[in-house]
Amino acid sequence: MGYTKTAMLMAAMTALFMGVGYALGGGAGLLIALVVAVGMNGYSYWNSDKAVLRMHNAQECNSQIHPELERMVHRMADAADMPRPRVFVINEDQPNAFATGRNPENAAVAATTGLLQRMSDEEVAAVMAHELAHIRNFDTLIMTITATFAGAISMLANFAMFFGGRNRGNIIVTLLVMILAPMAAAVVQMAISRSREYEADRVGAAICGNPLWLASALEKIQGFASRIDYDRAEQNPQTAHMFIINPLHAFKRDKLFSTHPNTENRIAELVKLAEAQGQRFQRERANPWG
Repeated sequence: MGYTKTAMLMAAMTALFMGVGYALGGGAGLLIALVVAVGMNGYSYWNSDKAVLRMHNAQECNSQIHPELERMVHRMADAADMPRPRVFVINEDQPNAFATGRNPENAAVAATTGLLQRMSDEEVAAVMAHELAHIRNFDTLIMTITATFAGAISMLANFAMFFGGRNRGNIIVTLLVMILAPMAAAVVQMAISRSREYEADRVGAAICGNPLWLASALEKIQGFASRIDYDRAEQNPQTAHMFIINPLHAFKRDKLFSTHPNTENRIAELVKLAEAQGQRFQRERANPWG
């Protein structure tokens, strides 16, 4: 069901983009919109991961930089029978993490130092398993494409006043395109992001072996994220949908424009999953991924 909903939302985003092009320039505008979409998505496909990691000043793990995190992630990737991603650390106090990359063979995961310092080994493993799930599900590619479409729609809308096309002289229609198109794109983009989080929680719980490790991590991260600023994320809000918990403070109470589903609902689903499996969380249990 998650994939069906995502496909429908992706179709809606594509239709919206083409519709904006048509509204501004008729058939020619639609063709221009298509060319722009292909060009922007091609660039994003090959370069988005590097750009995002650079935005957040991420450092790649090695024998000197958090080697234990890299070993943990690689052991889980091996157990899940998927390619090993590159592993990065971001020097930020807010606990958080994200995944990026165009496919499982060219992917990366990143965790903040706050996550490593404030979470237990089990919780860190669960968070990184969630990010591995995004990679396995090709969510990183889906979110790159939707973010690119959203950006392109906003760009076309900004040109509306200067290139009114079919609606030249109809200032009301032009203004509606300028205002409503970017808002609609943002809503669809965020709906896609929310729909993928539940699936990543489910698959991530299977990868790490205990849904309640992830439930505990989500509860803690939400609490810290609401109190600890993440300046780089605030400066690059277009990357917020990539994180396991929204790192921004601006929209924390706005359900319509939230990039993530309600954390309490996510925790409830994980608890149900654990109960169905007969699992009981024991903090003293040895972490096989540590």
